[in-house]
Amino acid sequence: MSKKVRVRFAPSPTGGLHLGGMRTVLYNYLFAKKNGGDFVLRIEDTDQSRYVEGAEEYIFSCLKWAGLVPDESPIHGGSYGPYHQSERKELYRKYAEQLVKEGHAYYAFDTTEDLEKMRHAPMAIGVKTDHNPSPQYDHNIRMKMRNSLTLSSEEVNKLLTERTNHVIRIKMPEHETVTFIDIIRGEVSFDTSLVDDKVLLKADGMPTYHLAVVVDDYLMKISHVFRGEEWLSSAPVHVLLWKYLFGLNEMPQWAHLPLILGPNGKLSKRDGVKYGFPVFAMSWTDPKTAEVVEGFKEKGFLPEAFINFLALLGWNDGTEKEIFTKEELIEKFSIERVHSGGAKFDYEKAKWFNHEWIKKLNVESLKWKVIEVLKEKGITGIEDAVLEKVITLVKDRCTLLTDFYEQSFLFFKTPEKWDVDAVKPKWNEAKQLFFAELTRNYQLSNDWNAISLEKNFKEIIAMNEMKPGELLLPLRIMLVGGKFGPGVFDIAEVLGKEETLHRIKLALTQFSN
Repeated sequence: MSKKVRVRFAPSPTGGLHLGGMRTVLYNYLFAKKNGGDFVLRIEDTDQSRYVEGAEEYIFSCLKWAGLVPDESPIHGGSYGPYHQSERKELYRKYAEQLVKEGHAYYAFDTTEDLEKMRHAPMAIGVKTDHNPSPQYDHNIRMKMRNSLTLSSEEVNKLLTERTNHVIRIKMPEHETVTFIDIIRGEVSFDTSLVDDKVLLKADGMPTYHLAVVVDDYLMKISHVFRGEEWLSSAPVHVLLWKYLFGLNEMPQWAHLPLILGPNGKLSKRDGVKYGFPVFAMSWTDPKTAEVVEGFKEKGFLPEAFINFLALLGWNDGTEKEIFTKEELIEKFSIERVHSGGAKFDYEKAKWFNHEWIKKLNVESLKWKVIEVLKEKGITGIEDAVLEKVITLVKDRCTLLTDFYEQSFLFFKTPEKWDVDAVKPKWNEAKQLFFAELTRNYQLSNDWNAISLEKNFKEIIAMNEMKPGELLLPLRIMLVGGKFGPGVFDIAEVLGKEETLHRIKLALTQFSN
């Protein structure tokens, strides 16, 4: 690679950051880190009508949670700022005017009414509609409209002097083929006659995406652009802008990433609502409707698992390996191995990744996350040693972080009711006496650990010529209230002598009634 690797993610602050956007972030980040480059985050906020309060802060929160922190951004600074497009407004007109001067763009003074007439009553402006019932502003239309190609230079200058509302449009050439090499898809070609004359500079002086993205990528020395395949149709406009303004040798290498597919085509927010799985990295609250869309973080996903399964949605390292740390992903990642076809999102598989990561992480790594889960349910003030034992016992049973409550509340809350129906049909005086003897034995025990507790339990069973299977289930139900939880003697060890004996005595009063 001849120049330093610099990649960018350039979101619009218009709402939640979905899986497709986060995967674009991830691939950019991995590529930059592997090649000793820079990952830039640029906020594309030129369309003020779509700006959503809080969306920008949300984007940064998502990246921070996932551990994908930019090297340069509006927050982190850098040598190529400002990183808000709205703060770069004055930069763009110069380039738009240059395109007009060189004949690659033109001023268009069409009013809203003119444009409506063009789209909905094309015959009124003398346009045939045999093959194009809903015409675009293109080479077939432009000479019928009110722009600097159809007006005299005197009229144009007068309108500009009077500051008449106008836009600047690219003048797409006719019958040319625009070709570029996509890292994932190979050679891609477009017929320019099929592309409309996109607006480059709006009436308010703000650039559209097409002009801004090219100018900013040039000025920020971006070397590679990885973006979703939905931008592929805009590629011919961008290639021409690179050619006209800076030369094709300056153009970054491009890769258009495949779609992430849901159950019925492109994955959407509606899929998440319909099928009950998250599609955003973190929960997003729509400020207009107050609708809350739950995110992967709040659902109980670890960031390590999130980026792991996300990386494999359209990429693999050529092996059967599935569990990767972020460091391993950086080492193995290759943009050439990203698939060109859509990648189907499988929520059950995503949960499998999370389960594997919960098992993989040590207790210390999980502890603060589990504390947060328990705190939300009102469980606080747990001793570190106790919490660490509990996590060790239950973590292999947890698929999501939120499962830690269901799997561990039994250690912190004395049962208020017991599954008496599971015990009573076979309950008898012999069992009542057995547990009375067991409590006396445990009361005298100085060695309170699972091994000793189980040994004492079995010794008393043998002395009374009883069967362990008939007594283990009642003991479990006494301690936790039902047929769940890890090993029953492990539970007793964590509960401690006082709480264990308290629970057995409470339950015995229920079973004997």
